[in-house]
Amino acid sequence: MFVVVLLGVLVLVVGGCVCVVWAERGGPRWVRVVATVTLAAGELLRLSERNRRRSVSRSGGDDG
Repeated sequence: MFVVVLLGVLVLVVGGCVCVVWAERGGPRWVRVVATVTLAAGELLRLSERNRRRSVSRSGGDDG
């Protein structure tokens, strides 16, 4: 079951990346919408990772 979920996520990620490239080349409206959602989700993940790193460093966590 875990493999099926993982494959589903992989398909969504690859599809989002394809839509971003297609939208850059002037794809249809729905492709531009999917590309915008994909880029926004990536930005949210990037920001959450940055905030998580800050909270770990403030709490005195040691990575090494």
